[in-house]
Amino acid sequence: MILITAASGKTGRAIIAALAARGASVRAFVRSAAQREALLRLGATDVVIGALDDDAALLRAMHETDAVYHVCPNVSLHEVAFADAVIAAAEAAEVPRLVYHSVLHPHVEVMPHHWSKMRVEEMLYSSELDWTILQPTTYMQNILSELDRITTDRVYRVPYPLETPLSLIDLGDIAEVAAKVLTEDGHANATYELAGTSPLSPIDVAEAFAAALGREVRAEAESVKAWQARARIAGMDEHAVTALTKMFVSYAGDGLKGNPNVLRWLLGREPVTLAEFAASCRQRVP
Repeated sequence: MILITAASGKTGRAIIAALAARGASVRAFVRSAAQREALLRLGATDVVIGALDDDAALLRAMHETDAVYHVCPNVSLHEVAFADAVIAAAEAAEVPRLVYHSVLHPHVEVMPHHWSKMRVEEMLYSSELDWTILQPTTYMQNILSELDRITTDRVYRVPYPLETPLSLIDLGDIAEVAAKVLTEDGHANATYELAGTSPLSPIDVAEAFAAALGREVRAEAESVKAWQARARIAGMDEHAVTALTKMFVSYAGDGLKGNPNVLRWLLGREPVTLAEFAASCRQRVP
């Protein structure tokens, strides 16, 4: 049995599907019972309800578990505390393996949610667990939040300069790698940087979608203040607004640059390209 924490998020759901495709038994750990049926349809064989700071629920979830994939809710204020509870429960339950969903370049201190993941990595190094760390770059799927604007206004909008270099990765590729390291030997004590592309600019993204959709698309930079206003209207909490603001400032200075060689080796094939991802979005466009 393989346990996935925060299993109702987009990352958890993708990994459940990838594991189910390999015939693995998957237990999903989620806060709400409302997610149960959807997760079972995805391929989970068991669902445990509980919070990441609920020690008793974590121990129930880890009963007779062969491996844990720990992914924390995005930009969580409690990343370190949740991981501490998960690691302690895994050690208490004598779970053989834990795979941690970190982030590309967690050592960048000016991005607090990256820096929190570095603290979790440090905790794993000191644990008694057989661990593997995955460090994915920003998801291609994040572009989907702008897909309506891309298709209607023909604008791809970002809160950082148009020359900013960012490596991207397809979530399906991350899920395939997660399933691989969870079900195969040879990945103990490994830290894998996962980037699907060389660094690309927002202009490159706009051009890829223009080619895929057969229409003009231009990149447009908005101010961080304008993004903050939209985020707050959408209901984003202040911790997330602050963390992502610092991330965008870091992007403006340094980008987020990775290399696809490690991902290519793990997949045994070429990673999904931005052009392929953009083409896959055509079915979402009226």
